[in-house]
Amino acid sequence: MPEPAARYSAREAVALVADNFTELPCPAREHEPDGPLAWQGYDASRARARERTGEQESVVCGRATIGGVEAVVLAFEFGFLGGSLGERTGDLLEAAYSEARAHRLPVVALVATGGSRMQEGIRALTQLQRVARQSALTRQAGLPQIAVLRDPTTGGGWATLGAGADVVLAQPGAQVGFAGSRVRPADADPAAYTAEAQVAAGAADAVVRPEELRGTLALWLELLTRPSSEPAPPPSALGASGSGLPDTGWAAVLRARSLERPRAEAYLDAYFTRRAAVGGDRCGGTDPGMLCGFGEHEGRTVAYAAQCGTATRPAGYRTAARLIRLAGRLGVPVLTLVDTPGAANDAEAERQGAGAAIADVFDAVATARTPVTTLVIGEGGSGGALALAAPGRTWATPDSYFSVIAPESAAAILKRPEEQVRATADELRVRPQDLVALGVVRGIT
Repeated sequence: MPEPAARYSAREAVALVADNFTELPCPAREHEPDGPLAWQGYDASRARARERTGEQESVVCGRATIGGVEAVVLAFEFGFLGGSLGERTGDLLEAAYSEARAHRLPVVALVATGGSRMQEGIRALTQLQRVARQSALTRQAGLPQIAVLRDPTTGGGWATLGAGADVVLAQPGAQVGFAGSRVRPADADPAAYTAEAQVAAGAADAVVRPEELRGTLALWLELLTRPSSEPAPPPSALGASGSGLPDTGWAAVLRARSLERPRAEAYLDAYFTRRAAVGGDRCGGTDPGMLCGFGEHEGRTVAYAAQCGTATRPAGYRTAARLIRLAGRLGVPVLTLVDTPGAANDAEAERQGAGAAIADVFDAVATARTPVTTLVIGEGGSGGALALAAPGRTWATPDSYFSVIAPESAAAILKRPEEQVRATADELRVRPQDLVALGVVRGIT
């Protein structure tokens, strides 16, 4: 178990990340004695919460500057009735989202909440619908939403403001989960309800230490607020493992499989001056063989999804699809790097929905709202590679090949002996120059 997270008040959390903060006014609401349920003692509880925290409600909303980018910030005050959502909380959040859309500002939510407020009953629970609608409208407007999960983030706050954000960052050791500590099963593993566990499960992107949070948010806000309609240029080939182009199909295969060939990390480091990663498919899975995120290339933002030379898992395809669709909503061009022997085809991959995950990437690329550029940097193994390739905007390096299936598998399907694998590779016309001649790629970098 990680060490328990440090807890901050709403204004301490804002001060941790923002250069300035101008609070938004709270919309007026007619007072109902002891709330909509006439819950005995509710007014007294709220009065004590106001006296203890100095806040009027469980959330403080305002406009702030983070790293030079203006944003609307929503900061929860856990000391106010556990940061719970009531009707006035809903009023504040709705007004803040409306402010963001009116002024085309990103939204940063500093979440610390135990869920909906019991003293307001079902009226409190329906605030989640209000929040979800406001988040959806902001998403449709093409404005980024970033959540920072403080301690604790549970219940409906996690299921709307937290998990529903475009980028989800978390405080180390923070309690994060739909079930709060007092309502989960008695035998539940507490380690499953942590920020670290949510990152491992693909539900959050990264754990960020408090002292690094301001810089991390500043980078994300800068990257996500620079739309561009221009396609990303393909990267230049890096240090090819052989001289010139491969003479034979089998030579192309061997060069693509060489351990000396540059991999995705090297290409991303050379292409971007700065980058920030997204992680996880939001369905319980991650794939270290698929790198996704946003980076800065020649002063503008480009999103990337890069295969790392391994068999791509279903979670990798779902993460790439999430990345491509997010880039489309934000108006950011996409770069994909193809390098895989093929999609993972073990039994676990089938149970995880390999076919549906690959179909999802094909759909994301086919319907992308911004230009997608592809560079094949190594193995282009069948549909598992093709799913990430942009029709009409794909290039190849001298160290790559692309094939309907691996030559060994093709020979096996055709019932050819092993000694005919090399000849089969030639017949498949997998070399980079073959791909240009066949019209599959536009050129060799």
